[in-house]
Amino acid sequence: MTDLSEGIATSAMPAEVPKPTAGSSPWQRAWRILRRDRSAIAAVVMLLLIICSSLAAPLYASYVSQTDPFRSNLSGKIMLDGKRIKVMQPSTEGLGLGVTPIGPTGERQYVLGADTQGRDVAARLLYGGRNSLLISASATVICLALAALIGICAGFFGGATDMILSRILDILWAFPVYLLAISLSIVLISQGITIGPVEINSNSLLLPIGIIGIIYVPYVARPVRGKVLALKNSEFVLAAIGLGIPRWRILLKDILPNISTLLIVFVPLMMALNIITESSLSFLSIGVQAPDASWGTIIQDGQGLLYTRPIVALAPGIAIVLTVLALNVLGDSVRDALDPRTKVI
Repeated sequence: MTDLSEGIATSAMPAEVPKPTAGSSPWQRAWRILRRDRSAIAAVVMLLLIICSSLAAPLYASYVSQTDPFRSNLSGKIMLDGKRIKVMQPSTEGLGLGVTPIGPTGERQYVLGADTQGRDVAARLLYGGRNSLLISASATVICLALAALIGICAGFFGGATDMILSRILDILWAFPVYLLAISLSIVLISQGITIGPVEINSNSLLLPIGIIGIIYVPYVARPVRGKVLALKNSEFVLAAIGLGIPRWRILLKDILPNISTLLIVFVPLMMALNIITESSLSFLSIGVQAPDASWGTIIQDGQGLLYTRPIVALAPGIAIVLTVLALNVLGDSVRDALDPRTKVI
């Protein structure tokens, strides 16, 4: 009898309401997933090392290598094993004519050797990383900003606005991306660009930043437009329209927060793509112009030394591979963390 009454009393008691777990918002949940992702942490550490090393390029050139990476040093000499050795050594290939840059020394100066102008490859590698990362990051910001503006306007307002913007995207989409980039680079770098009172020289970094930022706009604007169209027809947006809420408020409160996750996923992926594009243009001499350097220009400098001093071209190539790999891994992790279908273990 006692057991029965206890069971009735227990069943009559209200069920305990579970307490909300900490970090229940989408951003906190994504951060919690990323913290547990070892591959994402490794990618972030790799990117931080590359960025910090590139930012420290002036310190390395001034206090470690003690060389000017932008000045030719064909007649220079360095101390190696207590001896004065020429940076450009007599060639031992063929008839022994000409000179060959000094190879990796393992010392503070010319640790990765010299290029055909007698410049320190390690110092130029760090300076080149600064420009490559700056161009890729700036082009990513421009690309995402233009793509978000075009995609949101086309998807949210529809009608003639959508038709005009979609046709402009179709025209850009019709050109192969590298053909469009090469064509724009050749035209703009040969004569520069003048927009009213603003004049951009042919050797300015703004040219490759603008070119790379524009050519990938259709590839981001299309997914943004599709996302906006899906949100526009969702129940909560239709309910807001039915309640008479102003369209600008719906755009700011309902559309933009849901688009921001898509744009964040695109950031590391677009940076990786922009680094490859910038390096390709600079390798073809239509990207970063002298006296500036980038990873692509350093690969071009080492093209004629592949058989004698391959490290000149391999070093920036390895830097590109590591950076792009880290950005792709980070992009995949961010996408999985922001995906609402991801299960938290």
